[in-house]
Amino acid sequence: MAQLAVIKTGGKQYLVAPKNRIKIEKLENKEGGEVVFNDVLLLEKDNQVQIGAPFVAGVKVFGKILKQGKGKKVIIGKYKAKKRYHVKKGHRQPFTQVEIIKIE
Repeated sequence: MAQLAVIKTGGKQYLVAPKNRIKIEKLENKEGGEVVFNDVLLLEKDNQVQIGAPFVAGVKVFGKILKQGKGKKVIIGKYKAKKRYHVKKGHRQPFTQVEIIKIE
């Protein structure tokens, strides 16, 4: 009895199933806390697919926050020829790692 769902969070869409671990845009909840995703775009259960318009009614995805962290450093460089202009910056995108517990 495999269940799949497509959820929307942080402006992105994720395909999830129970016991999956995903990295999503940072949430303000603490580590070890619970999170509920109400924006379910698609649900597949027992080979039957429900597609939302825009969301599937009455379906929630529950998850547990495992970790709050930052991704790998990305180097941003700007350069303008013949103007002596060089800028080098780094950026680390914050993320939240979530384990999907169940889909109801």
